[in-house]
Amino acid sequence: MPIPKNKNELLQAIKDNYQKLANELSAIPLEHTEIKELEGHSNNTLMSINDLVAYLVGWGQLILKWNDKKSKGLEADFPETGFKWNELGLLAQKFYQDYHQYDFKKLTAKLDKTTNEIVNLINSKTNKELYETPWYDQWTLGRMIQLNTAAPFKNARDRIRKWKKLKQLK
Repeated sequence: MPIPKNKNELLQAIKDNYQKLANELSAIPLEHTEIKELEGHSNNTLMSINDLVAYLVGWGQLILKWNDKKSKGLEADFPETGFKWNELGLLAQKFYQDYHQYDFKKLTAKLDKTTNEIVNLINSKTNKELYETPWYDQWTLGRMIQLNTAAPFKNARDRIRKWKKLKQLK
């Protein structure tokens, strides 16, 4: 799917990629969700399915946090307070830790809720607000949302499919 260029394409990309990811997640036996077997978000690390879902929740929550701060006229820390863009592996580790107490069912429910909140955010914005106005440096809000939802949803699905194939899971 090409990079979304407007509100409708963004909503469709999130919907499509999230549905495919949700289908993959729903077919994972619970006993496999805490085992660190997937390639991690930092070099030479492994993560669990739970960690992968926590990563997606973490980025989704950041989108909501950024928007909330900016809508109040406050400065948002990009990507996150205490992290630089060249420290995304460390940020991923933070997300894993932030949600380590959640089991798989709670994590996927949190991901559903976060994704719905992002869709509501998109629906509350005009196409101009999403794609015709710089929001962070040269990036539009729509592009920032896509980079942290639809794109990682697809990446996560690809990781899960590869892992399932190696584990011979259907």
